Amino acid sequence: MKILRSILSWVVPILVALVVVLVVRTYLFEVVKVSGGSMEPNLADKERMGVIKPLKLKRLSVIVFDAYGEDPTAAPNTNYVKRVIGLPGDKVVSKNGYIYVNNRPIKQSFISQAERTTGTGNWTLGSLAKAGNWKYQGNTVPANHYFVLGDHRSISEDGRAWGYVAADKVMGVVKIPFWQGTKTHRVNVNDMAS
Repeated sequence: MKILRSILSWVVPILVALVVVLVVRTYLFEVVKVSGGSMEPNLADKERMGVIKPLKLKRLSVIVFDAYGEDPTAAPNTNYVKRVIGLPGDKVVSKNGYIYVNNRPIKQSFISQAERTTGTGNWTLGSLAKAGNWKYQGNTVPANHYFVLGDHRSISEDGRAWGYVAADKVMGVVKIPFWQGTKTHRVNVNDMAS
């Protein structure tokens, strides 16, 4: 009996700690690593960031989502980091380096003018859908979906190629800690959403 109590005295705290970690990772917070340059200059390849799960997604939020099934080339257990441009019901158009959402230009101070004009292209959601033969062919973001772009538009494989991200695929909103990146990069990731 004394041996059992001794074993339980260290097993129970370990089990409680594991349950707490599992609950936090599943419902509240997780640390992930960026893979690739699609979010440069604001997030660098191999940079670690926090994903806060209960935060509401807003336009210009940076999110992490399960790309498997969204991007036809993504393998199982592949997560992407992108910026939300269109919310459900939004009409999104790109023209001459400007992104218009519901006929209003969005603020893109998180990337340079060269990055906006070099890599974004001219399109509507309808023209992208037709060219990519997407399941949903409308001119607005469908219900329970988001339209996302990478910040490094000239190299980012994003919604322009494969369409929309289902709401249930989103892991959470990205926040970078105060000790990483520059102050400008932290603002561009943490504080741009509106």
